[in-house]
Amino acid sequence: MRAPIGLRISTRRKNLGLSQAALARNVEISPSYLNLIEANKRQVGGTLLQRIAAQLDISIDELTGEAEHRLIHELVETFADPAIADVGLGMETARSLVATQPDIARVIAKLYRAYVAASASADAYANRLRADPLLSQLLHQVLSGITAVRSSAEILEDVEDLSGADRARFVGSISRETRSLSAVAQNLIGQFDHASTVSKSASVRRELDDMIFAARNYFPALEQRGAEIARDMQESGALGEAAIAHLLETVHGVRVERNARPNSGRAFGHDAERGVLWFRNTVPQSTRQFQMVRLISELTSDSALTEAVKVPHLSSPTARHLARNYLASYIAGAALFPYDQFLNDAENLRYDVEALSERYNASFEQIAHRLVTLRAEGAEGVPFGFLRSDPAGRLTKHFPLPGLLLPHTGHACPLWALYAAFRSSGQLVRQVVRFSDGSRFLFVAKAVSRRASGFADQALPHSILLVTDILHADRTVYADGLDLGDSDADVPVGPTCRLCTRTDCISREEAPFAPGDEPTLTTVRS
Repeated sequence: MRAPIGLRISTRRKNLGLSQAALARNVEISPSYLNLIEANKRQVGGTLLQRIAAQLDISIDELTGEAEHRLIHELVETFADPAIADVGLGMETARSLVATQPDIARVIAKLYRAYVAASASADAYANRLRADPLLSQLLHQVLSGITAVRSSAEILEDVEDLSGADRARFVGSISRETRSLSAVAQNLIGQFDHASTVSKSASVRRELDDMIFAARNYFPALEQRGAEIARDMQESGALGEAAIAHLLETVHGVRVERNARPNSGRAFGHDAERGVLWFRNTVPQSTRQFQMVRLISELTSDSALTEAVKVPHLSSPTARHLARNYLASYIAGAALFPYDQFLNDAENLRYDVEALSERYNASFEQIAHRLVTLRAEGAEGVPFGFLRSDPAGRLTKHFPLPGLLLPHTGHACPLWALYAAFRSSGQLVRQVVRFSDGSRFLFVAKAVSRRASGFADQALPHSILLVTDILHADRTVYADGLDLGDSDADVPVGPTCRLCTRTDCISREEAPFAPGDEPTLTTVRS
């Protein structure tokens, strides 16, 4: 689904009244090569794309058509839904609709999101009604309570010669049963509310994606807030873990504790009532330091965070809460990895994540997080997308890359380096992939594990994936030794099995979406 970059360059150049020769001279290439680019016969990316964008006074996003890419992906996902798959709409329909009727395309995508959320809610309620033993017990209590109240009420109504003591006893019984019914009803409502909240998680995740995408994952006000926190820490001498912990306790009244907490189910947490930020003994120093700065960011940036989540993309308190948590981490990243310095180091080290980890005493994941935020206009880093997976293959964290369909939930393509990294734990895996539409990307993945606290502790790894368009790959150390112009060695992949059009893939785990075909329940491969 690659955007026609050459056509966009040609159109913009003509609108500005520039000749091919003039633009070619300004970007230091030959007119014949520019002619091939504008005819979409040559790929353009990296520093050359940046020079062309600067000469045309247009953002790289506009040249690559990233917003259109994302909308096309959403429509393809919509058309692949079993509810409408037999209509026969597909990729060409999506492209045509986005090109000719973008407003209608956006409405369709928005309606599909609402449909998915409503379906998830209905499924959650149905599952609880069918299978939840707690719900069954609550309903039984409601019926028993109603029966008891009705029996007492009938006795009071039908028996005229009840003594005062008996009448008081039955009235008391009705009072007790109704109070019990009230408590049970509140519990029952809570169970349904919980089901509804869980079912909305995918929709909320997409709203957060919309916010990140609209801002290009760059928030100037929060970058400034991070710089202020960094300056405050430097002035107080809080340049190491012990100093930051001292600042947290003396200024914010939060004590840092390290202990086992074997039954907590979490690696760290903030106990606001006790004024304690606690960590399990196995949490590494890089995580402890980041979480301390994150808490400082949260405690001192209420107004900045409140203002940042006042965007139309976030339609519910749950979405705003999730966004607020993400943005608090964003501020901490800006404080620990100052934008200009970090970008300069990233460029000098050619985006070597492990080298940056050593320089900043940070984890692989923390560095990867910061790399996806280097999108300040005029000072952009390589545009990266980000995914994290657990050992079961389930995606647990997601930051979108415009132009690439990254799954929101579930599992990605089994051929992605994200999963190959689990077979080489601790070793970095790189991969040049090609999607069925011809778009090519560089994948860089690594599986990392926390330390085990003891023999019985299961220290499960998780895999981190950074992905960038092949057009930018030459700016990274991970392109060394690769012939980026030779696509024959690319790994053919898809986004997910359901949305992949490669019918000859032996790694397929689910039947593909094919317009006009009936859904099949047969096993794809043995």
